[in-house]
Amino acid sequence: MSARSLGQQPATTTPHRLFIASCIALVATAMSFAIRGDIMGDFERLFALSKTDVGWIAGAAFWGFGFSILLGGPLCDLLGMGALLRLAAIGHIGGAMATIAAPNFAVLFTATLVIGIANGLVEATINPLVATIYSNDKTRRLVALHAWFPGGIVIGGVLSFLFTQAGHYAPTLAPYTGWQAKMLLLLVPSVTYALLFAGERFPPTERAAAGVPFGDMFREILRPLFLVIWLCMWLTAATELGPGQWVSNIFNDVMKSSAQAGILVLVWVNGIMYLMRQFLAGVAHRVSPVALIASTAVAAATGLFLFGTATTPFTAFAAAALFAAGTAFWWPTMLGITSERFPRGGALLLAIIGATGAFSTAIAGPVMGWINDHYGANRVLSIWAILPVVVAVIFTGIYLSDRLRGGYRVEHIDAKAAAPAAMPSGLPRGISDSSRRGRGPGASAKK
Repeated sequence: MSARSLGQQPATTTPHRLFIASCIALVATAMSFAIRGDIMGDFERLFALSKTDVGWIAGAAFWGFGFSILLGGPLCDLLGMGALLRLAAIGHIGGAMATIAAPNFAVLFTATLVIGIANGLVEATINPLVATIYSNDKTRRLVALHAWFPGGIVIGGVLSFLFTQAGHYAPTLAPYTGWQAKMLLLLVPSVTYALLFAGERFPPTERAAAGVPFGDMFREILRPLFLVIWLCMWLTAATELGPGQWVSNIFNDVMKSSAQAGILVLVWVNGIMYLMRQFLAGVAHRVSPVALIASTAVAAATGLFLFGTATTPFTAFAAAALFAAGTAFWWPTMLGITSERFPRGGALLLAIIGATGAFSTAIAGPVMGWINDHYGANRVLSIWAILPVVVAVIFTGIYLSDRLRGGYRVEHIDAKAAAPAAMPSGLPRGISDSSRRGRGPGASAKK
């Protein structure tokens, strides 16, 4: 008797279910950042930590995030995307439970590192997964996917704030709404995406299906422009994500917030970023991505400086809005520039840029903590505003260089060089020889 006759159906690929599960996995990743940002004060108090120690814990997640992105890209082909996402779910669930049970700084740091590794496995896997299952609709689907990172931070931030207020105004609920309860919230999306991915068949990655030689990706690393973009990623990521680990803590310290309302600043910033990514993503397609970063860096620098000098909640939230508008498109735009200018670099270059952003944020955590310890909470962000100023200068230079060469141009892979002559017949559905040559509106220069 066959397995089918016993009612055991073979695994199938359901694109919509895979996409929804990917969004929820990204929500879990984002919630871990939001919840940790809210409970850093609890860690500081309970474990008698300095601001620098708190910064190291905040950075631990990004070290794990970076290394697992870097390794996860190639492992998508070696182990399969399904295996990596199952490992991510185990890391999210296990890391949350270990954080709750942590007796000291070392265990707390390790648990945070595990959650960071899980976050990186999610990021390394869902991007090629969505690009593969929606090969004819990549941009729209990836933008919709990545809108759920700030969306997840909003969800985690609002729930954390409500738990704090419940414990404050109803002391009998305090034992059930503390930092441990907030960490338990992470289990909800983690278990959900694990169940949604269960039983699904994962397709091979688009790079593997297209047959682009693995060695060709490494040669792209030494191109001068890529090295400049790589260096800039250290600055853009530290500007965009570094303050996210500290704005809540800084707001509560500077404003003397008895309601611990600093988490609402994080919610406010990411709510704006979510709306901009969800509804204004077309802006990045109308102008040069380089010009977009160069111009928005000015807003980011101004927002950070004004937040650092704010003396009232209103001015702090207004400055945070300016900062959010300035950095909303940075992470996906840096990945977009890498993909468009260095297409032969494939997943490797995308992994390098993503991992660099994570490492940069990991270093930013303790550095901002050191600034806090030595210069005070009210000086941290105004000093940090130097970074986007440098970003604006560098990207203005790249923009002017592009203008001298006719404008920003998207590079395309030569179909003959990308794969053997027989490969087109084996391309996955929706990928044609002409699409890999880059025919279409995306081939025009942007100025």
